[in-house]
Amino acid sequence: MTLETILLAIGPKDSDRIDELAEAVLEIATPSNAEVVIAHVFTPEEFENTVDRLDFENISEADPDDVAQRHGAVRTLTNAFDEADVKYGIRGRVGDHATEIVDLSTEVDADRIVVGGRKRSPSGKAVFGSVAQDIMLEAHCPVTFVKGE
Repeated sequence: MTLETILLAIGPKDSDRIDELAEAVLEIATPSNAEVVIAHVFTPEEFENTVDRLDFENISEADPDDVAQRHGAVRTLTNAFDEADVKYGIRGRVGDHATEIVDLSTEVDADRIVVGGRKRSPSGKAVFGSVAQDIMLEAHCPVTFVKGE
């Protein structure tokens, strides 16, 4: 199976595993010549804080795609993909992480979604939920889970 589009979903807690996510995506994208869509989903509060931190004029004029492009974790990924000569695009969204990723995967017709996460106990998942688990259950395509520490 030749992949055409890989959606790499990152969020605010993925900064400590960016290298592992990049490596996992490069292992898939490089031999298949796939294009990668880097998707950063912000909650409304995260978006507002990031817009303030990145010195945008004001939140009403800040485009989620532009904010995502300037995010440090995204820049780290784009550097890795540039070095490997992998084609990519960047998309930013504001809202529920799982819902936005699943919707975006349909919009870009992703052949695979790559998400990061941490190992959690069954009770931890029941109490706090799991974005990665929700994506795996709702996605229209295979999901690769990159486990962090």
